[in-house]
Amino acid sequence: MRDELSGYDGIALGELIRRGEIKPSELLEITIDRIERVNSKLNAVIHKMYDQAHEAVKKWTPEAGKGKAAHHLFAGVPFLLKDLIAEYKGSPLYEGSLAVKGYISKLDCELVKRMKAGGLIIVGKTNTPEFGLVPTTEPALYGPTANPWDPSLTPGGSSGGSAAAVAAGIVPMAHGNDAGGSIRIPASCCGLFGLKPTRGRNPLGPLFGDMGGGLVHEHAVTRTVRDSAALLDLTSGPDLGDPYYAPPKERDFLREVGQRMGRLKIGFLTSIPEGWHEETHVHPDFQAAVKDAALFCETLGHIVEEISPGEFSYPSLMISFGRIFSCLAGRIVAYWEAELGKKITQDQLEPNTWATYQAGLRRTGADYLGALEDLQRFSRKIANWYHNSGYDLILSPTISIPPTKLGAMQSPADDPMKGLKLIRAFVAFTYAYNVTGQPAMSIPLYWNVNNIPIGVQFATRFGDEATLFRLASQLEEARPWAKRKAPIHCHNRIGE
Repeated sequence: MRDELSGYDGIALGELIRRGEIKPSELLEITIDRIERVNSKLNAVIHKMYDQAHEAVKKWTPEAGKGKAAHHLFAGVPFLLKDLIAEYKGSPLYEGSLAVKGYISKLDCELVKRMKAGGLIIVGKTNTPEFGLVPTTEPALYGPTANPWDPSLTPGGSSGGSAAAVAAGIVPMAHGNDAGGSIRIPASCCGLFGLKPTRGRNPLGPLFGDMGGGLVHEHAVTRTVRDSAALLDLTSGPDLGDPYYAPPKERDFLREVGQRMGRLKIGFLTSIPEGWHEETHVHPDFQAAVKDAALFCETLGHIVEEISPGEFSYPSLMISFGRIFSCLAGRIVAYWEAELGKKITQDQLEPNTWATYQAGLRRTGADYLGALEDLQRFSRKIANWYHNSGYDLILSPTISIPPTKLGAMQSPADDPMKGLKLIRAFVAFTYAYNVTGQPAMSIPLYWNVNNIPIGVQFATRFGDEATLFRLASQLEEARPWAKRKAPIHCHNRIGE
């Protein structure tokens, strides 16, 4: 038994529905079957929302599909939500935490409203680390999510459940969010396309607007570039009262996919700039992946040059980011205490979460504002570098080491920061673009000798997702990755 539709992306599935070749109800049953067959090996989907999905499908008709409310390319296509921030009224929202277990969302957040309006059928929610604070997906509440390429390895985090589900073919795309690399890191670990949009491109309302001083961004992991572009067309745009406003796009992002582009000037890094991490060393696999991508871009006609990491050195970057991030952890716990009407105690949180939360409580308002000002100065430095250098993009590793063994980042109660060195190695190249708010993407162009995907990251100017989509689609066409299937995949024979 093989699932012949597992190779279809979201746009292709939507086209089958519009042509009447498959009904949304049939596609939903296929997706539920995929979850039931594959999820036991991955632990990617932790809330099954089959009843809500069936109700949503009942409301879908060919006539509705032609109407204004559900005319989108993805009308009738199954989708998964990450169990963090994105609220779906009437469904659980635990955010990977025992302290929050039992909470049921009272509203749809704006992002989910837009997804529903586009006709996406939300089938379930995916696993996430506690409050999304670490780049691996191993919450004590639900247990670890396995990487479909090697179940002994992390799928990354914090959108690791979503990435594992997409890499295993359960759905063609799934929701993710990103405060320090949480879309791009699992995309790298699982061989997917992962875009973090410009700050303010997607809404966080109505409950939030400025999370962690602007660090948090919403979007998805996908198999194909065009799905990412079309989904961003569906969900992006300012919401009333948003504190940030991304520059308006010139045209739909989907129209950028496959468009001809001029000769881009790309600078690449193979070591970590000073201040971004305690070390500058990058694993040979990621150095090889970046050099391979650089040569590949050059063969496509772009100007590619190695740039000095000294141009981006900023000794206080990780320190200031850490201060803001600990304040974010403190705010998350305070938010849930107020929402749940109870005090959250140490025994309800994982050791690393508790330690980060306590660090946040020790920060003063002056500490927070001073760190925020420092990160804003770094953002100006990067913006001026783009303005003065003539480069269009920076190419770098997505993470600095390959996916680690599950458990490697776990911290015991007597040493709550034991995994910190590995955590920082995973975010060393990604979090800088959460600080600046620039769009950045991880692309799966390279697999190591162990057949593990090694992603590379491209970042560009604030507001310029168009350049990323154009380049990504050019790379995807020249070196397709979506047909590569992980060993754990719904297309494989049952029992394989």
